[in-house]
Amino acid sequence: MSEQDSNWKYADYIVTESEAIAKARAQSLELGIEPLSPAVGAQVAVLAAATNAVNIVEIGTGAGVSGLWLLHPSSRSVLTSIDSEVEHLGYARQAFSDARIASNRVRLITGRALDVLPRMNENSYDVVYVDGDPAQVIENVEHGLRLARSGGTVLVPHALWRGRVADPAQRDDVTSAFRTLVQEIASSTAVVSALSPVGDGLLQITKLD
Repeated sequence: MSEQDSNWKYADYIVTESEAIAKARAQSLELGIEPLSPAVGAQVAVLAAATNAVNIVEIGTGAGVSGLWLLHPSSRSVLTSIDSEVEHLGYARQAFSDARIASNRVRLITGRALDVLPRMNENSYDVVYVDGDPAQVIENVEHGLRLARSGGTVLVPHALWRGRVADPAQRDDVTSAFRTLVQEIASSTAVVSALSPVGDGLLQITKLD
């Protein structure tokens, strides 16, 4: 095992997940959903806490793992989460209930992100978490930046896409989309950004005034 792999495994190992998150993670794997890793979950929670996030949008609900991490830091935070799979939303709803999160703190929307996002209020959200269809990651991030307030943050997990983004020989459509996104965000003067190698990569983008 390489030193880098050891670091990644250790970063996951030291995270203590709540019983509700652990249950949602197990459910995700049963459904064939790839949830964010424990280390990425912890990092997402830190960023939500650091930005005092109250209004949060999530693209890609899954079985609720990422939503639980996003809501973890504050009892005041409210999550709007979008997923096209009704079954996934049902499991997520149960996960939030198991975690004793009040129903008025979670709004679950069934639909395609690219159909729902244009109808949402711009410059209104503290955090936008983008984990929908990877083939649409660029479009979803564009919408996320529109929805984020000045000083708000867009988070993109899987930004290294199974280690393929860093390998220029990998040129499939999804890898190319993530690579283009990372490069364009890095050169943009409208945001500050950082790419964390934790898990499968977490791209962090904060919108400037």
